[in-house]
Amino acid sequence: MKLINKVFASYHFWLILALFALCVTMLYPEFIGLPSFISPSAMLGLSRHTIENLLFLLVILYSGFIFGLIGGLVASFVAFVAMLPQVITVSINRNDAFVEVALIVVIGVFSSIWFKIRDHENKKYQLVVAKLEATQEQLQAHIRDTRSNARRLAILNTISNALTQSLDPKKVISVAIDMVAEVMEAEIILVYSLDAELGMLNLIAHKGISEEPSKELDEIALGEGFNGRVATSGELLIVDNASNDPRLTRPAVAKLKIEAQVVVPLKSKRQVIGTICVGMCRPHQFISEELELLSTIAGQIASALENAYLYDEAKQIADQLSRSVRDYRSLFENAHDAIWFHDFDGVILAANKAAEQLTGYDAKSLIGMNVACFLSEDELKVAREVRRKLLANESFAQPYDQMLIRKDGAIAASMLTSSLITVDGKPIGFQHIARDITEEKEMQDNLHFYLQQITQAQEEERKRIARELHDDTAQSLFALSRQVDNFMRGNSDLSRTQIVFMQEVKRKIGDMLQGVRQFSQDLRPSIIDDLGLLPSVQWLAKQMEEENKIATKLVIAGNKRRFAPEVELVLFRIVQEALRNIYRHAQASKAEITIEFKETSLCMTITDNGKGFQLPKNVSDLSRTGKLGLAGMQERIMLLNGTLIVKSKPGKGTVISTRAKI
Repeated sequence: MKLINKVFASYHFWLILALFALCVTMLYPEFIGLPSFISPSAMLGLSRHTIENLLFLLVILYSGFIFGLIGGLVASFVAFVAMLPQVITVSINRNDAFVEVALIVVIGVFSSIWFKIRDHENKKYQLVVAKLEATQEQLQAHIRDTRSNARRLAILNTISNALTQSLDPKKVISVAIDMVAEVMEAEIILVYSLDAELGMLNLIAHKGISEEPSKELDEIALGEGFNGRVATSGELLIVDNASNDPRLTRPAVAKLKIEAQVVVPLKSKRQVIGTICVGMCRPHQFISEELELLSTIAGQIASALENAYLYDEAKQIADQLSRSVRDYRSLFENAHDAIWFHDFDGVILAANKAAEQLTGYDAKSLIGMNVACFLSEDELKVAREVRRKLLANESFAQPYDQMLIRKDGAIAASMLTSSLITVDGKPIGFQHIARDITEEKEMQDNLHFYLQQITQAQEEERKRIARELHDDTAQSLFALSRQVDNFMRGNSDLSRTQIVFMQEVKRKIGDMLQGVRQFSQDLRPSIIDDLGLLPSVQWLAKQMEEENKIATKLVIAGNKRRFAPEVELVLFRIVQEALRNIYRHAQASKAEITIEFKETSLCMTITDNGKGFQLPKNVSDLSRTGKLGLAGMQERIMLLNGTLIVKSKPGKGTVISTRAKI
């Protein structure tokens, strides 16, 4: 529509219409009562109609030049329609006339195409020119950045040389503040060091102020003034009018009449260890290059201070090193956990007394043995994978379980922590710290067995109670309801009050019957046995919406599959208990169940937008704090060797996540 409006608004459009009208008038003057416009003597060997048709070609070319390919095609079509009656009704030789008209139209169409191609080439040329201009601008910007970086590198190189040539932080800081004063044309520079124990910033270097103001600006508490705020927040601070700023706490700053001011934290290992303050006694707008340079110099100063601290600590460490070696040897020999070292071939180089107890070999016998003697083929694969990850510097979960073959052939369960031993940056072997968890594992297996038996017993008891409720209690209530009906039909002389009373009794019996059926269904819903986990969870979600008016959404991800009945039953009970907690305690309006199928595990997440609660420090404290439902879920997921994670805060809702290896 916009294009059509644009065309109609162009005077070229109306001019072309006028030219078309003129050509039609010249082509058919006798039909409108006008004399011929072209005399036979002016035809130059061409017929009158040929010249008039050529005029149509000029109009087509004009239209294609102005409006492009579409304009030329439209004009060609209009010209063809205008000339066609002349070919049919007027021309003596119709075939020649038709060829002539067709030739004019073809020339017009190809001319319009040529105009389109030429316009496209012009646009490409303009685009190339624009790209060249943009490239030139980028090149000039790079040149400016290169010059700026060269200047910055020269400054940093000067400071770095001072840093490498001396461990004296005062010398490095002096060079740094001189360079800052020169580059930024700053009148006042202050450098503070943070005493973390006292929570105080101490002025360790300054430029542009005398000794008297420097005493007044010393010992700034964390959070006080500009430097104290930066030391607390760890963020750069720019102040436009420092002398009149309400955050100002030291009158000395007002006396110095500082206008623009920037304070940058000195950070080492992401910890603030001081600040550097640059002040101007004139209005100044700090640009990003200045701030970046100042931040980099602040890092150099922080390194100088850190090196000074490290140099002092190095002396103490050197004195303690020999004692540490003796102490470590004692710890190694008497450690409760088994410790041994072996080279890349697996040959044990050293082992402590606890390693004797774990393997059954004495320490002398262990030295020279190969660790492969203690590992089965499967456990050897685990050891090789750990070795590969340590050498590749890949992270993996530690400690990890490893089964060892003792001297007597018994299997010992151990929990290992492995590390790479390096000398001068080159790996030479491996260190292993192992804890014997054989008894713990047996206890866990027994506990798992007992939990499984208890859970099975609970489910059997649920089945029995549900069956009795359905077969006995529900049937009795139904029979009682029928008896009330029979009593009312058999006693026609009952008063209105008695009839109302009996109807109320029947209604309550019906409610009790419905409750018993619902309770029986909740105890052991048949859908979990008939259809499996997903339909059962869908049924729970639908029941949550219909009965409890809580919008419940089910999201399923991954490739769906069935599991063993006892596994699906445990997962179903977890979801059921979570939804029951939401209904009873969360005061939520929405809930969402997410079930994600993975190759070797199943993840379930139940979230709500309820009131939440304060979590205890340990999951084991759930039962002691009255969270019996969550404790039950924890016990059930343990049956699948899974994990339960509960996240909740008052007013923030609750998220329950489970992960089971299946």
